[in-house]
Amino acid sequence: MFNKILIANRGEIALRVIRACREMGIASVAVHSTADSDAMHVRMADESVCIGPPSATDSYLSVPAIIAACEITGAQAIHPGYGFLSENASFVQVIEDHGLTFIGPTAEHIRIMGDKISAKDSMKELGVPCVPGSDGGVPTLEDAKRIGAEMGYPVIIKATAGGGGRGMKVAQNADEMESAFLTARAEGKAAFGNAEVYIEKYLTTPRHIEIQVFGDGKGQAVHLGERDCSLQRRHQKVFEEAPGPAISADERARIGKICADAVAKIDYIGAGTIEFLYEKGAFYFIEMNTRLQVEHPVTEAIFGVDLVREQIRVAAGLPMSFGQDDLTINGHAIEVRINAERLPNFAPCPGTVSQYHAPGGLGVRMDSALYTGYAIPPYYDSLIGKLIVHGRDRPEALARLSRALGELIVDGVDTTVPLFDALLCEADVQQGAYTIHWLEKWLDKTFAS
Repeated sequence: MFNKILIANRGEIALRVIRACREMGIASVAVHSTADSDAMHVRMADESVCIGPPSATDSYLSVPAIIAACEITGAQAIHPGYGFLSENASFVQVIEDHGLTFIGPTAEHIRIMGDKISAKDSMKELGVPCVPGSDGGVPTLEDAKRIGAEMGYPVIIKATAGGGGRGMKVAQNADEMESAFLTARAEGKAAFGNAEVYIEKYLTTPRHIEIQVFGDGKGQAVHLGERDCSLQRRHQKVFEEAPGPAISADERARIGKICADAVAKIDYIGAGTIEFLYEKGAFYFIEMNTRLQVEHPVTEAIFGVDLVREQIRVAAGLPMSFGQDDLTINGHAIEVRINAERLPNFAPCPGTVSQYHAPGGLGVRMDSALYTGYAIPPYYDSLIGKLIVHGRDRPEALARLSRALGELIVDGVDTTVPLFDALLCEADVQQGAYTIHWLEKWLDKTFAS
């Protein structure tokens, strides 16, 4: 087992890893920019190293600075959290070249799954159902128009290297194809340095269902059920729950086994998430995230496992501490993402937190790096906390979420808490009757004036 782990991240996910290390008796090293000198993950870690100025490019994305921090502190392994360098295959290769351990999958698996086209091809070969679409990248507008006509509209154009909703445009008909195609290419080039796009059939009433998988890198893998992440704004998840309210036990077992078998065949190591669109009883693969997800706590809640601890174990060469037969769903869990944003436009709202109080009580977990007096910097993502609740069933979890939101105090900055207060009053949310398009339509209607 490792003696010391460096966490190449910040905020609540850095704290999450530090806590797992502490429970395992492993020393932790926090890295930080100058803007994060007073951040909670810096205060909580056993050691800390400043790796650069506020810009993420010059700090949290600086591979030389992170490697240097490992050498200075004697850290043996690096946990990437999510975001930043967590799915950067080149970073993993550099780590290995320096005799360090990356707590996550191999560079090869990250590289394959990071390219949407190669990921889809790989999943097809592994028996995972995929969305109908183009056979590889679409190089020209003429090709795009031909594929759209053959496939039938609507279609969605996606950047090959895209993610987080960037480089994705829908063409409802042939007249919209040119604008959607050119915009998706431009966004892909600007955000990821890759203008290649591909085309898929656009499903009109799907849910976003993701399967949590975990492998030991030696041909053994399990699935930990599904999460329903259908409540999204601009392809960004805001509300996640497990198990999915629209998924039956038979469907869960079927798609879960397909996913577990797929990652076992490629000797996948660590945590991963296989994401699907689900419509009319059918699952369609869209991408695989080769890292820990923001919403992993809902899975931990219903299965009673520590996914971060398990990541560290298998990275150190130990076997998984559970098998498929050990995993039984207990109750229902929901997570909402609390952002420092001003409604209704969701504009980032950095500033100083004049008062902070986390909710508590049975079945309530608050993952956050906030504290009273903390100055939220303007340089990073606006996520400031994740509120997770667990109940015996979905109605109890919803009631607990409403109560916990009422207890949460974040003064000094605007947050998205009012959004969730309003959503919990909606019958569709109470009944779990929504698709990936529901929230956008609700926001347009609610804030039309």
